[in-house]
Amino acid sequence: MSNLSKHPEELLLTDAAAPAPLEILEPRDVPLGGPRAMGVRRTLPQRSRSLIGGWCFVDHYGPELTEMVVPPHPHTGLQTVSWLFAGDVEHRDSVGSLETVRPGEVNLMTAGFGIQHSEVSPRMLLHGVQLWIALPDTSRHVAPFFEHHVPVPLKLHGATVRVFVGGDSPVTTFSPLLGAQVDLPPHTAIDYPVDPSFEHGVLLDTGSVTVDGAAVPVSHLAYLAPGSATIRMESGPDGARLILLGGAPLGEQIVMWWNFIGRSHEEIVGFRDEWQREVIGHGSSVGRFGHTDYDGPALPAPELPTVRLKPRG
Repeated sequence: MSNLSKHPEELLLTDAAAPAPLEILEPRDVPLGGPRAMGVRRTLPQRSRSLIGGWCFVDHYGPELTEMVVPPHPHTGLQTVSWLFAGDVEHRDSVGSLETVRPGEVNLMTAGFGIQHSEVSPRMLLHGVQLWIALPDTSRHVAPFFEHHVPVPLKLHGATVRVFVGGDSPVTTFSPLLGAQVDLPPHTAIDYPVDPSFEHGVLLDTGSVTVDGAAVPVSHLAYLAPGSATIRMESGPDGARLILLGGAPLGEQIVMWWNFIGRSHEEIVGFRDEWQREVIGHGSSVGRFGHTDYDGPALPAPELPTVRLKPRG
């Protein structure tokens, strides 16, 4: 079990272990949603790296005065994690969930066999991250469900830590994982204790920071391979707000396209066909994806590429 299952305030600063290999993943700008798309900065997946543990998708957005209108859309084989710094987002899904997520709260939706959901905010200041977790093959067909949790902020040598996945968080995981927000005051250095069997990613939201001695620009994701028992994070004069992700290497290849995760090209084609036929074509409330109570049409799937989808990971 990861050291992060302990309470951070009980952990002592230790000499930093030899740093694991570190690479900086640059974000790319991507439109999110339908006709009224909102721009996000995506650092995972990339050509050079598809997974950090089970984490397979990292979108960072805002702060921006905007609205979020993402009509009902499907998912398979994954979990979605919504975490905000500002604003609020209303979530509805086909298992009957209706929950507004706010800063310091986590919405975790397990798609499993198949689900659909919508995400909506009126015009306001929006700022946060949207994350996906790839389910291991043994768990990816579980029945869909939804969880909401408010983690208790913990103190670690001047830093404030909110663990929203893994550790003491009660939300369900299907592989060893860590997800946390770390707030560092100005000119603060901590050696954050981590499980050395995990690979990790550190996303800088605001401020300035070095991770194991390397400067990480805003909206960039620092990747650290397994092997170290600590991660040294040092903030600059304006402090830093970070998202720390970690997990045991998934050890599986996945096929990831649009909102689906499967294990083969043919499986993804089948998911798309079901969505288009059952939901877009007939508005069915039965079948793999069910029905979301939403005032408006669901989001059609894009056309598949003309080449076979390749496994990642």
